[in-house]
Amino acid sequence: MIMTEMAKGALHGIKVLDLSRVLAGPSCTQVLADLGAEVIKVERPNVGDETRHWAPPKFSDGTSAYYATINRNKKSLTVDITTAAGQTIIKQLAADSDIVVENFKVGGLKKYGLDYDSLKQGNPRLIYASLTGFGQTGPDAKRPGYDYIIQGLSGLMSITGPSDGEPHKVGVAVVDLFAGLQLTIGIQAALLARQRTGLGQHVDVALLDSALAMLANVGMNHLASNQIPPRLGNQHPNIVPYQVFAGAGDAHFILACGNDSQFAKLCTLLGVDWHTDSRYMTNPARVTHRDELCEALADRFSEQPRAYWLAALEQAGIPCGAIHNISEALAMPQALAREMVVDFSEQGSPVRALGSPIKLSASPVSYRTPPPRLSEHTDNTLAELGYDSEMITKLKADGIV
Repeated sequence: MIMTEMAKGALHGIKVLDLSRVLAGPSCTQVLADLGAEVIKVERPNVGDETRHWAPPKFSDGTSAYYATINRNKKSLTVDITTAAGQTIIKQLAADSDIVVENFKVGGLKKYGLDYDSLKQGNPRLIYASLTGFGQTGPDAKRPGYDYIIQGLSGLMSITGPSDGEPHKVGVAVVDLFAGLQLTIGIQAALLARQRTGLGQHVDVALLDSALAMLANVGMNHLASNQIPPRLGNQHPNIVPYQVFAGAGDAHFILACGNDSQFAKLCTLLGVDWHTDSRYMTNPARVTHRDELCEALADRFSEQPRAYWLAALEQAGIPCGAIHNISEALAMPQALAREMVVDFSEQGSPVRALGSPIKLSASPVSYRTPPPRLSEHTDNTLAELGYDSEMITKLKADGIV
């Protein structure tokens, strides 16, 4: 019986009311849904989440690829929360929910009586998770937050891109996604705390805080030295050689010598004695003499094609890898074996999606339903709250759901 329950998902029995939209918040609630939680996604009537319209591309049923990225395993309920009747519906759902997730501007839900202080009155066990640009406190709390802008403000763009070019953003909205994971961690910690105390709490995660935390060792380099970290392109700030090189024909690959032993193996492979040279013998020395060493390596690597170097480096036990395009990456046998591409054809949907990286042995993630059609679950959700067909019909006629 216990194993049967675990097979339903690690978070089976947890109910989530999802008031978030676009990417950061929905990425969090999809993780919870993949883990077995029931997630009711609240969307605007007739319009829905903005990302439903962020296309092309779309799947053959009209689902935008962007929306499908972070909305599987959810139910779609449409409610106009600006109306008294809509607010009543949300309050009824919140009273029976374990978690509310929202990414409105700070104070944006208070005027509707849907803020944490209001909703916890009817449900003291409620975990209320807010994801905003700058957090619930501080001088910038009321500013709107956007991934791209936060990448700039946080310093992340200052260390991304070529050293002699302009700052670059990361190729995906990495701050949104990282903040979504931080929100997920905060929610799960609050669930554990609730087991001890019986009470919920407010989880406050900000895009800016998350981006600053992402600076990791580069941020710590500044704190340790008071120096402003430079933009190094594909080079590593603390390790050399640890960057991209090109084989003959300009096919690029990554070389990642993480220690002196690996660098010595590289020198043996190349037939050089640089590992005995005081300029390159240790990693700190190699960092100091980065430019001349990497220029010499680039010259040697240009003598043979990428496939040659990858085979030789792997044989020598030196970390390396090709730079794939997206199609090549998703077609890797390892990616397929790990079920990192999933489809919903058995559920009658053309949607194919990126899989979850979380692998649990006893309560694995599941891909139960494709991204929902707008308002697909409105009638059933309202019926579970006690609304009869006549009441639901009137709510629809009034544009509330």
